[in-house]
Amino acid sequence: MKNEERFSDRVSAYEKGRPGYPSTVIQRLAADLATDAVVADVGAGTGLLTREFLAAGYTVHAIEPNAPMRQAMAASLARRAGFHTWNGTAEDTGLGERSVDLIVVGQAFHWFDRQRTRPEFARILRPGGTLALIWNYRLSDSSPFMAGYEELLQRHGTDYRQVEHRNLRPAELARFFGPEGCQLWVTSNAQWLDREGLQARVESSSYLPAPGRPGHAALGAEVSQLFDAHAEQGRVRFDYDTLVYSGPLT
Repeated sequence: MKNEERFSDRVSAYEKGRPGYPSTVIQRLAADLATDAVVADVGAGTGLLTREFLAAGYTVHAIEPNAPMRQAMAASLARRAGFHTWNGTAEDTGLGERSVDLIVVGQAFHWFDRQRTRPEFARILRPGGTLALIWNYRLSDSSPFMAGYEELLQRHGTDYRQVEHRNLRPAELARFFGPEGCQLWVTSNAQWLDREGLQARVESSSYLPAPGRPGHAALGAEVSQLFDAHAEQGRVRFDYDTLVYSGPLT
């Protein structure tokens, strides 16, 4: 399966189950932007980052190669001022040369061909522009629930160890930016999920069996057991650190 097709049957779960990004992330990235700045959200998915920058008043070009995800994003954001979406990739965005002031990548950089992506990003980024690579980094041992969730992934993940974004090392990310490297800043993030939300969070992960696939029923039973063991007032807390690697391409 091609990387851009991995989430085609998980769009609804992705919208329901994936966390958003802390407001401080958008505020900090926007601190040096002019009011008429243009943002490229590359690997935009269903638009979790795009909608935040639209709400802040910026023009956003959301680049997403997966048709079902792009269509879901357009369905919710098409009427928002400044919204544009394109069928493109990190390696070939389709955007004009020196056309954007900020490139953001939320939860997607580990899917890119870095050798082809870097010259494309350098091409579309204006002088003085910024790149920000962003992840909601799941904390695997912050609570008994989170530790149990990690064990569940280890048991049921198909290619979990191969595609997990935490396989990328900070030094690798810094090298992508160039000789000057990048800044890393971290902020806490959390997500409270009811039983349905937790199921959606599980089903949004491309390395776990999707509905109708072998292993999904057993996975669902364990998810329900995990929820019952740790829920408080009908919800469980999903803990993250939001990591932002930012800087110019030098």
